[in-house]
Amino acid sequence: MDFRKTYYILPNLFTLSSVFCGFISISLSASGQEGGNDLYQAALAICFGFFFDTADGRVARLTKTQTDLGRDLDSLCDLVTFGVAPAMLVYTWGLTSFGRLGIFIAGLYVCAGALRLARFNVLSRREEAAGHTKPGKYTLGLSIPVAAGVLVLLVIATHNLGSYRGLSERFVAGIVLVLSYLMVSRIRFRSFKDIRLNRKTFGFLAVAGGCWVIVEVQDVGKAFIFLLLILAYIALGLTETVIFMKRRFVDRMQQRAQNMAAAASPPPDAAQEEEVLRELGAFDGPQDGGTRDR
Repeated sequence: MDFRKTYYILPNLFTLSSVFCGFISISLSASGQEGGNDLYQAALAICFGFFFDTADGRVARLTKTQTDLGRDLDSLCDLVTFGVAPAMLVYTWGLTSFGRLGIFIAGLYVCAGALRLARFNVLSRREEAAGHTKPGKYTLGLSIPVAAGVLVLLVIATHNLGSYRGLSERFVAGIVLVLSYLMVSRIRFRSFKDIRLNRKTFGFLAVAGGCWVIVEVQDVGKAFIFLLLILAYIALGLTETVIFMKRRFVDRMQQRAQNMAAAASPPPDAAQEEEVLRELGAFDGPQDGGTRDR
């Protein structure tokens, strides 16, 4: 038996473990009650899903078993683990008082996550068809695991503080709507797949380490540090988008000014023709009070 053929099963097993964690989270959220530990355990199940989702790609690259089946399976599992499960969690946790409107808000999150994953697959296939094998520096729209991380860490952080829900329901609904918009938007977020050890990288690690020290000293739940890092990542994407749009606007204004200047000046052919006619005396005025008699 050639055991090398079984290597293709390993990354798929990690991916299926991720979707299994998503199913556990959905079942716990469905049976969860206000003030109980079921929602906390549902959030932890999604955290285990993060681990398996990160590991399947590493295992696939390590064993050189990247296939189209694994890619499509990963997208389907992400929709369940990071789309349906967080939506069910946040609905039971902070949107039940809205009634059907809360179901609609949570459903928007699932729909936005599905569109985000479908667009990512389409763009990835287009890049491969164009011959781009290296990972891109940016991703279009907020990735669904990052959006799910915000919702999950909110539940864990409030649970560590000893309160079932420390945020208002309108604020929770606003967070869900903002995350849904960011997933389907055209805002570019860094993928960090081309990260290198340089001065900026060490600076980022220093900031992350400083935040971790602050959390440990202040005796705050460790979920806050991860939530803070995710929010900083989102803020970085928004800031870079604003800077990019500002530069693009300045370039457009400069191009428009150049086009207007070019339109105001006569064409080169017309200017050359006018110079020749002037040398021939075509623009000389009449002399001696009228035309000359020969």
